[in-house]
Amino acid sequence: MNQRPLSPHLGVYKFTYTMTLSILHRITGVASSVGFLVFAWWLMALASGPSSYETAMRYLSSPLGKLLLVGFTFSFVYHFCNGIRHMVWDTGRGLERAQARRSGWFVIVAALVLTALLVWIGCAAIAPPAGGP
Repeated sequence: MNQRPLSPHLGVYKFTYTMTLSILHRITGVASSVGFLVFAWWLMALASGPSSYETAMRYLSSPLGKLLLVGFTFSFVYHFCNGIRHMVWDTGRGLERAQARRSGWFVIVAALVLTALLVWIGCAAIAPPAGGP
């Protein structure tokens, strides 16, 4: 029987905020990729004519479609903001524990605020005029 040591796994590590942010960065990268595929599908539907566009809009304007669009928006914004954080780290700045924790919270808050702002702008852009026709 081989008595080699086991490789470290999740049971060995204490779950920390840095692990959470790292895992979330990977998840949002995948979700953003899926979101861009949905965007490409919408563009192809737009280019394919009114019938295809109507079908795409029916799916995207459903409650589930709207929820997915908000999720895709958050995933893109979080991944973008956290990518900037990583670029700053690449310069050797912000690597101390307190700085990393502060920048992590900043990324989360910025992603939530920017997502809310983008969703609000998007809703305002498609809302009918207040006075009506």
